[in-house]
Amino acid sequence: MVHYKVTVSTGDRLDATTLSDVYIKLVGTDGESQRKLLRGLQGATAFMIGQVSTFTVSCPESLGNLVLIELDKKPSVFIIKDNWFPAKVEVLCPEGNTCTFPIYRWINNDQTNYFREATAMKVFEDTHPLGAYFRQQEMKKRETDYHWAVYEEGFPHCIKTDDNLSLPAEVQFSFTKDTEFKLTAATTLTELKLTGYVDCNKTWPDLESINRVFWKKTDILPTPTYLSSLKKMCWLTCKLLRSAIQDGRTRLSSLLGPMPHLSGFLGPMSHLSGFLAPISHLSRFLGPLLETKTIPEYVMKHWKEDAFFGYQFLNGVNPMLIRRCSALPSNLSVTDDMVFPSGQYSLAEEMKKGNIFLCDYKNLDGVKANTINGKQQYLTAPLVLLHRTPDANMMPLAIQLKQTPADDNPVFLPSDSEYDWLTAKIFVRSADFTEHQLNTHLLRTHLLAEVFAVSLLRNLPMVHPLYKLLIPHTRYTLQINYLARLSLISETGVFTKFSASGGEGMTTILKRSLSSMTYSSLCLPEDIAERGLEAVPNFYYKDDGLRLWKIIHRFVEAVIGNYYKDDTDVQNDSELQKWIGDIFEHGFLSQTKTGIPQRFSTVTKLNKFVTMVIFTGSCQHAAVNSGQYDYGGWMPNAPSTLQLPPPTRKGTTSEKTMLQTLPDISTTVQGMATMWLLSKQSSDFVPFGQYPEEHFSERIPCQLIKAFQAELKELSSDIRARNSTLKLPYPYLDPAELENSVAI
Repeated sequence: MVHYKVTVSTGDRLDATTLSDVYIKLVGTDGESQRKLLRGLQGATAFMIGQVSTFTVSCPESLGNLVLIELDKKPSVFIIKDNWFPAKVEVLCPEGNTCTFPIYRWINNDQTNYFREATAMKVFEDTHPLGAYFRQQEMKKRETDYHWAVYEEGFPHCIKTDDNLSLPAEVQFSFTKDTEFKLTAATTLTELKLTGYVDCNKTWPDLESINRVFWKKTDILPTPTYLSSLKKMCWLTCKLLRSAIQDGRTRLSSLLGPMPHLSGFLGPMSHLSGFLAPISHLSRFLGPLLETKTIPEYVMKHWKEDAFFGYQFLNGVNPMLIRRCSALPSNLSVTDDMVFPSGQYSLAEEMKKGNIFLCDYKNLDGVKANTINGKQQYLTAPLVLLHRTPDANMMPLAIQLKQTPADDNPVFLPSDSEYDWLTAKIFVRSADFTEHQLNTHLLRTHLLAEVFAVSLLRNLPMVHPLYKLLIPHTRYTLQINYLARLSLISETGVFTKFSASGGEGMTTILKRSLSSMTYSSLCLPEDIAERGLEAVPNFYYKDDGLRLWKIIHRFVEAVIGNYYKDDTDVQNDSELQKWIGDIFEHGFLSQTKTGIPQRFSTVTKLNKFVTMVIFTGSCQHAAVNSGQYDYGGWMPNAPSTLQLPPPTRKGTTSEKTMLQTLPDISTTVQGMATMWLLSKQSSDFVPFGQYPEEHFSERIPCQLIKAFQAELKELSSDIRARNSTLKLPYPYLDPAELENSVAI
């Protein structure tokens, strides 16, 4: 007889436990074991959350190289039906080698499940008949589980599902994520103390009234002084606790002796390493909170200032529109006398020096604006001309609120009256809200990430190297997008009901945006170069993003290079070609003008595309999502809609007309609540580059992951050091704070 030592690890999800009987069969190149009930000294606790249990499977002779395992379970007597979430199975073979079988799937009582050994294999390498057969069977089931659907003609296609519970179990929210998300969604208005304003359709009487509502949110947080002290205390406590845990001879009671009010409570718990381990991450979450949650206050205080208005085109939630201007657009009529009245500069010279920039919202031109609470709303398509000054500020020079020059479409200037100029900037900020939400955020991160995920799940089996590389970057994406379609952009969705571009306007903008999208605009180095922004200083989105892109590209290049030795390997991988073919067809609607590849011909092109996929679903999404409440919580800085048309001549605005232009009270609080919800991080957040699910088992990719994580850690440290010197920090591309996937 030969003996196989089988170690089963149950996942750490709250509902991962099963009390059912679990069975396993080992299948190798030379035979298979009997189906064995896994029962040991641990009894019913063997498959509880986080449990690691070991069993022995004996066979008359060696099974050869293990190809796969079969897992199934049956309810024990008096045990109700439950689902089980195993993480992995490791098998120590009699020959001395260990085989790992990643699972990370829900297993119920209705079927036998087959899982391949973890060594990554491309389709043309999977030559054993058993492996090839089960590879085909896995993909047949996936094609059944994951269907494409058309939400709206002209939009990227999406997952077909009747509701979130109809999604395959492995792509649904965890119990923790689901519970927290529902609770947050249900209590946001209460948490922000806005419930009394939901049904009020009146105009804001003054800015102070908005300020009082706004401060009801920021008052939830402790004062910065208190938080600073708390941060230091937590850092010290975590350091001491980690030290105590590592040194088993040190008891917490002696550690906390100077703090009798705590030692009395914690004294009896001398061995808390398992319980206290998560505390070591507290300072990581708390630190950025201290750095970033004063941003809404900064925005409220500085939103009227020209320097801050210009700053947001670089480091706000929509850094994707600004570009260097080498020639004035024909539909913007400005002169030196208008924009440089002192004669200090000339437009021609400043354009030659690369100091003139343009933001053109032509994508919004002619879009039909919404009706909210029975009142017609307004949306413009502005042109904004900016000047980079010697002190590196990005200062607005001129604003034209509509695309076509006309007598009733004046060019507004900083030298105009206070409310003429401020009103013009408000119309720009409202246009930017729409462009950001629909194009920059929804289309270019959420919808594309869903396309990448569905194609991955339909075309690549678990044993494929690209599946192992990309699956962590799809976590929760399908469910969060289903919820977005249900709650934000449906006929009754918040965006549809409370934004100027809701409804018909949204459809127009998304179709235009997809039609004009290019592959190069999704690749940050090319996008920055095409927009002429390489030399712009204090452009933290660019600085942090380019470093992230390079780090990701090095990692992708090394991992893919480990499996694809030459271009022929890429060309011969039929599963890989189906993956990109599906993306081209269903994501970009077979539009060749986008430049999206229809197939891969070289390793280099594959590296670039995979880098873009990872960057889009993690880094880019964080850059355009995480700061939504920071920059939009103070409504005048990012109004979702406007109630009066743009002024047709100068000298007709006042504080009163400005307030009448801003969204009404109910629209404001709905927008605040939505941005608050979309900016909240869940407790089971997975930071970028961390892979709690171990899909790779080979030495080289595991080493590459560690090197990748070390580079990200160094970048995080550099970003935090820089932010500590800034009045207004830019934390959104800190690897420790951005999530692995589009999960919110």
